[in-house]
Amino acid sequence: MSNEEIVIETPITMVEMRSELEKIQKREKEFNLRALKTFEHINQFLELDEKKSQEIYVKIEKLNIPRLKEQHIKKIIDLMPKTVEDLKVVLQGYTLTVNNENMKKIVDVIRK
Repeated sequence: MSNEEIVIETPITMVEMRSELEKIQKREKEFNLRALKTFEHINQFLELDEKKSQEIYVKIEKLNIPRLKEQHIKKIIDLMPKTVEDLKVVLQGYTLTVNNENMKKIVDVIRK
């Protein structure tokens, strides 16, 4: 077995994952089974392009919401919650509290 080591771990959105998979596909010419399933899943559910995803990320980041980190923002972009209740469900997986006013700001950014 190889002794691979994780050097750095950074969260990415599904849009970024799609672009990375496209780079791999150009290089390798063919996906393995796991990459193929991932690519199909992303294409089935993804609504955004890379430019729009980055715009939303910057807008949410500029809201300066306390304790909201990069991984939270990227998960929000992946799931695109349309209501405050949906956003609460998304953020339940994290030990994070965001007040209702800030949640409304996030949802407003996504709706635009």
